[in-house]
Amino acid sequence: MSGTGSPGPERTADGRHIVVDGRRWRATDPELPGELAAALRRELGRARSAIGRSREAEETARLRGRVQVAKEGLGERGTPLVGAAGAAADRAGEGPAAGAHGRLRISAGCA
Repeated sequence: MSGTGSPGPERTADGRHIVVDGRRWRATDPELPGELAAALRRELGRARSAIGRSREAEETARLRGRVQVAKEGLGERGTPLVGAAGAAADRAGEGPAAGAHGRLRISAGCA
């Protein structure tokens, strides 16, 4: 996934989990539209980076909330998405990922 030709972590047959050291972790929803997934990953990276620089507990808590929303939007946390129905709702601007993207835009002052 880094562009080096490595196939990335092992995935379950349905693509919904990756396997690391024998433990399953929820993967990004494979049916999530690419542009939306990329925007959520950018936000996730920015929030995680800011957590590392944060020195105040209140700011760190707010940033952790942004991480949570991005992870939920990617389908990696929260209620598991239900395949094509979840992706169709996101494309229509009504699903969990679309809602997460909107909440992140508002929290970042981009709305």
